[in-house]
Formats: sequence, C-alpha cells, structure tokens
Amino acid sequence: ASFPAPTPAQELGWDAIASRSHTLIHAPTGSGKTLAAFLWALDRLFVEEAPAERERCRVLYVSPLKALAYDVERNLRSPLRGISHAASRRGDRLAELVVAMRTGDTPAAERRRMHRHPPDILITTPESLYLMLTSAVAEILASVRWVIVDEIHSMAGTKRGSHLSLSLERLEEITTKPPQRIGLSATQRPLERIGEFLGGGTPTADGWAARPVQIVDAPRDRTLDVEIVVPVEDMTAPDTTDNEGRPTRSIWPSVYPAILDLIRAHRSTIVFSNSRGIVERLAGSLNELAGEEIARAHHGSLSREQRLIIEDGLKTGVLRCVVATSSLELGIDMDAVDLVILVESPGTVARGLQRVGRAGHQVGAPSRARVFPKHRGDLLETAVIVDRMQRGLIEETVIPENPLDVLAQQIVACIAVADQDADELFDLVRRATPFRNLPRSAYDAVLDMLSGRYPSDDFAELRPRIVWDRTDGTLTARGNA
Repeated sequence: ASFPAPTPAQELGWDAIASRSHTLIHAPTGSGKTLAAFLWALDRLFVEEAPAERERCRVLYVSPLKALAYDVERNLRSPLRGISHAASRRGDRLAELVVAMRTGDTPAAERRRMHRHPPDILITTPESLYLMLTSAVAEILASVRWVIVDEIHSMAGTKRGSHLSLSLERLEEITTKPPQRIGLSATQRPLERIGEFLGGGTPTADGWAARPVQIVDAPRDRTLDVEIVVPVEDMTAPDTTDNEGRPTRSIWPSVYPAILDLIRAHRSTIVFSNSRGIVERLAGSLNELAGEEIARAHHGSLSREQRLIIEDGLKTGVLRCVVATSSLELGIDMDAVDLVILVESPGTVARGLQRVGRAGHQVGAPSRARVFPKHRGDLLETAVIVDRMQRGLIEETVIPENPLDVLAQQIVACIAVADQDADELFDLVRRATPFRNLPRSAYDAVLDMLSGRYPSDDFAELRPRIVWDRTDGTLTARGNA
C-alpha cells in the first residue's frame, strides 16, 4: 500500500539474505537498503514462534552515529505500525515487537530495564556494543541472529572499524549460533574488500580463510545535479565589503548572500562544512543576514535533545536550513531536503557523494547540490572531486592493518569479563579482518606491555592491567582492568 514495488536493492538483497549467507548490500543513498534489511528481519520475527523472554533479542542494528540510530528508531515505528494495521484488517494477531536503544545518551534506568526485559530489536553504536560485551548485559545478546551494520564503508577504513570488527568476533563467541551479518553502504570500493571486512574469517594452517559474503551491487540510478559556485569575478581579489560597508579582501561577504538566496528558493536545505567553527559562524551569519532564525548549527557536541529538535524541525519544515559537519552526512533519512550546499571541498569523493545524497533522499529522486569553494586551492580540489563524483570514481577503502592500540583495549576488555587462554584469544583476534596477518610476536609484545613488562624505563609510569601466566598460558585481569 505504501510503495509501488520493491527497489532493486530490496529485491536483490532479500534473495541474498534469504540464502542465510552474510550479505553486503551496495546501493545508492535513498534506495531503500536499510528498509531491505529491517523488513526481512521484521518478517522473520512476526512469523516465527515467540521465544522465551531472555532470548528475545534477535536483531542487532549497529549505527555509526547516535543521531542516525535515533532516526532509524523513528523510521522503524512506521513499518511496524503498517504491518500491525495490515494484520488487523486481515484479522491476524501479531506479537508486539519491542525496539530499544543503547547509546551513550541512554539513561541508566533504561539500560537496567533492557537487561531485565530484552527487546526484539536493539539499535546501538560500535562503542556501546563494545561496552555491552564487557558487562552483564552481554547475556541478552546470546540470542542475536542478525547483525545489521549500516554505513559500513564509513568505518572499514578507520581504527573505529577495526575496533568494531573485534567486537563482532567477541559477539560471535557468546551467541548460541553465529549470527548472519548484513552490511549496508552507499559508497565503497572495492566491494570484495568491504565484504571481507564485514565477514571476517578463520585462521588456517596456511594463513587465513575469509568467510563467504554474498555481495549485492544494486544498480545506481541516482542522477547528480552538482554545480560549483564562485560568487566573485576574481578569487585573488574579491573586492567586496563587509556588513558595515568597509572594503575587504574576504570572499565570505559574497558567499553568505548567495547561500541565503538558495535557502530561500528551496523548502529545506542542509549546508555542510568540515569544521565546527565554520558551521557555527555560517549559521550565525545567515541568521543575521536574514533578520530571523533561518538556520541552526548541528554537530556532534550538541546534546541529544538539541539534535532531535533540529532534525525534527528540518523534517517538518519548521526550520528552513541546518548547517552541519559530518554529523548529518551518514544515513539520516531527510525526505524533505531538496538541496545540499557544500561550503569548501568535501575532501574525498565518497564524502561528497554521502553529503550530496542527503538531497532528494527518495527512490529515483535526483540529488541537487551547490559547492562553494573558499579559495583558489579549494576550487582546484573541488573541481577534481566533483568531476570524479559525476563519474563514480570513489577512492579505494584501505583497511588498517594490525592497529595495536585497538588490540590492547579489546584484550583488556576480554580479560576483564573472564580469564582467557592466550592461544585461544590470539585465534579470536585473527578472525577479525584488520588482524588477519597479526604476527604472534606483535601479539605477545602487546601482552607484555599490558602485563607490565616494558622495553625500557620510559614506560615505567604505565600501570599493568593484566597478569600473564606464561607457564600455563592464562591471562587474568588485575583489579584496575
């Protein structure tokens, strides 16, 4: 009743997920790939017999941003209501599915309630998943059957992704059976490398064998309408005037009115920049020039309540413009946004496509964007990146290899939960793709450091966190672990 037909990402994705293989869905922004993963899981939860209460948590959704997690929770309620209404019209009785959030903003009382009464679907972030695995609440994750990792490309090439990959292997250790992993992304290359990152692998006598991952590369039917705007005749000598009419060599007095005109010509706009300082200044200057609050700044330092107010204001049309850093570039489902403005080069093709994809976030709608470079060097970079965006030439994702700081943190977390066998823990670590080639010597050196055996007196101020019994190979937590 809501959609004329499944999108290509959904049709192809459902076939792959139904085969029970780990699945990576690669599709453009606004192609319905998140809904593809959720609708499959909802269908299974509704038709299968309800489990015991302690085994209810069967779907784990991992979001790279707290703001994105809240948006997905809101978007889950709509299909849940739709399915419930459809069942009522048919006279069917459906189980009531519970959706819960666990992020850094979740109050302690809600966390305790979640432990006592596990939800059917748990939405979380990589950091909160790590904390849950290192606490008593980990027991509710034993029943997880599907792990959905959204915007996986944004983490695969970072240490944050390496951290998450180890958490996924720790999750696999405590689940009743290995959960099916479903990765979702709009911008990534090469797909096989991201698939390996999602699936992990198994250490073998010959090295390492990747777990099979079925890759769904949905056709990219989105059109881009991207234009570079330079509002002065000569960027070397702008010859403009400031707010008080004084001559200035700055380009900003010409940029603000041009951006304001674009905002007023559209129902809703997101303006992206790369730093919090520029975002705050842009929002303030636009409001001053407009003589009203036409824009609000959005960044990761805002409180949960402020983020929700700003996002809802943009969605409902109460707020004409949001000026944001990367806090709104990943996956926020802003159906109402019809223009994106980039102030300065996005830095990479992948980031540019993510940001431009916020406009026209509906199936088949074009993505419209205007880019304002700040200076001549920025113009040169912008021209190259916009050209590569048009041709889909996304940078290759490079997965970090053996980040030992991440390894040290996760080792301490594993041992804080329970004593570990050093050899078995080494095998667990090597199942994660970033650590597939981890030498035993590097692993032992990390254990040395964590247990207080340092290479020189320069490290003497560090406090050991674990006890390593080299005779029987056991690792035990110290009180400060």
